[in-house]
Amino acid sequence: MSNLENKNIIVTGASGGIGNAIIKKLNEVGANIVASGTRIEKLEELKKKYEKIKIVKFDISQSEKIEEFIDNATNELGGSLDGIINNAGITEDNLAIRMSLEEWQKVININLTSTFLLSKFAIKKMLKNKSGKIVNITSVVGHTGNLGQANYTASKAGIVAMSKSLAIEYAKKNININCISPGFIKTAMTDKIDEKFKEVIISKIPSARLGEPDDIANAVLFLSSDQSNYINGQTMHVNGGMYMA
Repeated sequence: MSNLENKNIIVTGASGGIGNAIIKKLNEVGANIVASGTRIEKLEELKKKYEKIKIVKFDISQSEKIEEFIDNATNELGGSLDGIINNAGITEDNLAIRMSLEEWQKVININLTSTFLLSKFAIKKMLKNKSGKIVNITSVVGHTGNLGQANYTASKAGIVAMSKSLAIEYAKKNININCISPGFIKTAMTDKIDEKFKEVIISKIPSARLGEPDDIANAVLFLSSDQSNYINGQTMHVNGGMYMA
């Protein structure tokens, strides 16, 4: 098992299903964690379950406050930062000809621009340590496209390209920036999918099942650890074979 004993890590989107699984895995290996999200009741549930973690309610759509958030979270961790898991994101689905400019901009701003800013200010902290790990959560549809999700797929594909550029810029500083691209994972979001449509999705997955949040958390654990030190600018596809890059 990867050892992250006393590594200081921020996790955004911690109040969701995948975020919960990431917190659990990182806690198991001894990391110091700041769990962030918009639903304070869910964060407090995490705090009760894992007493060691810190919780900070923050909405990443507040782009002008992201630097302050990174400062505060780093201070909660004792003043240094070893990693950040950029897991938070939203969807605002609509067919292209019906999609409003507001729907487009909201998803791009939260999923892509905020992930860039979180990474940017995290890198500034990591430069002091001359090391760090950034893991950005993207999506299989950022590689395949998807009906009614022009904004979401663009934002997730943008994260991949952005991460490659950041990886090039900071590799010599021993900072690794990678992506994880989940396929269809069992979460509250996929629970809302109509059963017939869910069957269609599963029929396209060679593993013939939806993924578990732990499947993503295990990949996060690996990319956050020293075991991945020579992996940089890459996207790890965790989708049961649905998309093979």
